[in-house]
Amino acid sequence: MSDTTPRSGIGRIVGASLIGTTIEWYDFFLYGSAAALVFNTLFFPTADPLVGTLIAFITYAIGFAARPLGGIVFGHFGDKIGRKKLLVLSLLMMGGATFAMGLLPTYDSIGVWAPILLTVLRLVQGFALGGEWGGAVLIVSEHGGDKHRGFWASWPQAGAPGGNLLATGVLSLLAAVQSDAAFQSWGWRIPFLLSGLLVMIGLWIRVSVSESPVFLEAQAKAEAAAAAGVKEEAPVVEVFKRSWREVLSAIGTRFGENISYYILTSFLLVYVTTHLGLSKSTALNAVLIGSAVHFVTIPLWGALSDRIGRRPVTLIGSAGMAIWAFVFFGLVDSKSFVVITLAVTAGLLLHGAMYGPQAAFISEMFDTKVRYSGASMGSQLASILAGALAPIIAVELLKDYGSSTPISIYLCAAAVITTITVAVTRETLGRDLARNRAEQPADEPRPVHAGDPA
Repeated sequence: MSDTTPRSGIGRIVGASLIGTTIEWYDFFLYGSAAALVFNTLFFPTADPLVGTLIAFITYAIGFAARPLGGIVFGHFGDKIGRKKLLVLSLLMMGGATFAMGLLPTYDSIGVWAPILLTVLRLVQGFALGGEWGGAVLIVSEHGGDKHRGFWASWPQAGAPGGNLLATGVLSLLAAVQSDAAFQSWGWRIPFLLSGLLVMIGLWIRVSVSESPVFLEAQAKAEAAAAAGVKEEAPVVEVFKRSWREVLSAIGTRFGENISYYILTSFLLVYVTTHLGLSKSTALNAVLIGSAVHFVTIPLWGALSDRIGRRPVTLIGSAGMAIWAFVFFGLVDSKSFVVITLAVTAGLLLHGAMYGPQAAFISEMFDTKVRYSGASMGSQLASILAGALAPIIAVELLKDYGSSTPISIYLCAAAVITTITVAVTRETLGRDLARNRAEQPADEPRPVHAGDPA
């Protein structure tokens, strides 16, 4: 596909995707922050604060468990009926679940039903987010041209720190203007109820975008083939039969990125407040500042990947994170707000190098007719193996060893896995998304893997 999309057109598509992903990640991250700060006592009360936090993070992980199922369902229909319809549905599901969380009675009011209802709503959140990521990055990737795909597709990626920035900012503001007792009693509900307003804004913007032209072209070909009597397999079946190597590459590419992000943000809140005994505002404000820098720099990493390739930029982040894993906690242990903020910001800069090019990199691995399914499955399976378990493993390691060293080793190992994966995956920069891999000329980039013919 050539660079023919009008700048104003791609700008509207990027804006709609960015706002939508920011709102969805706001909803998802809000739970993680609340799990670290209030859910451990309001919904999972135990004598040991770390145990209560661990249980809260287990329900946090349940949201990740639903994401591959969401990826399968949304991916299937996204490859069949289009990206846009599924993006609208995912936004409504996520926002509705988050708004309902803000209305839930606590354990003191209805006993065990409180954590059960909270867990059900978390499953809905995970299911919706499992379908969101693939659709948001694909509708941008498929509207934009080949030359600047890394830059344009990185903007929906910026929705993650944007959502975290929004969630952390609201919580930080409330923590600053409310007493701990007021926040614990009713103040925590405000950010969840705010989601209802945000969803209406996001929905109004998202319904105005046009469907992906690459998808419409592929859909017309599929309809013509069906009329001629050609029977096609379900996208998810075809992905696992013909593109399983690409799925594995997507999982490995996201592995270190996923783990590092949740340790640098969600687990940090636990470490700073429970282990170091510092205030909530110290941790929240450090993440707030780091997320602001993260938001701005992700598109810059994406743009750099358009110049030097997806692999080199990703490797800068993964190799750097493997080293930073041992520096990070040493700086946080200083208990200095300035030093903690620098540690988080530097870590998120390295994370951005992995995350910025990722949307284009993974999109370029798959053909159009299975791209939503393939990208969603690869990314969401990684979320179970990596992001879902990261805060739980980190809290358990802290509880068992009382030290950050095992957590640093865990983070380093995850970054090494991503480094190895990306090192053995061929560059995808320059691929024409309108053509299948089999149609790609021999002199153009084509994604292959270790052991494939060059």
